Amino acid sequence: MDKEDKSTLRKILELEQKNSRILSQMQRSMFWGRVFKTIYWVFIIAAAIGAYYYVEPSINHIIDAYGGFKGDIKNIFQ
Repeated sequence: MDKEDKSTLRKILELEQKNSRILSQMQRSMFWGRVFKTIYWVFIIAAAIGAYYYVEPSINHIIDAYGGFKGDIKNIFQ
């Protein structure tokens, strides 16, 4: 091999190593992105379920009061 071929091969090797590092960083970034997105959605769903259980007694109380009011209105007009 002459010097020009060796120089070209070294440049190709350097570019391949640089590309390999970039691809590794991209894969790591994608992995952590998936992890945090999963944690985000688990938190959102858990917060919604928690809020429902926290507010459910109040909602049931309002529904019961509305049902009683509705029954009273029916009795008035009959």
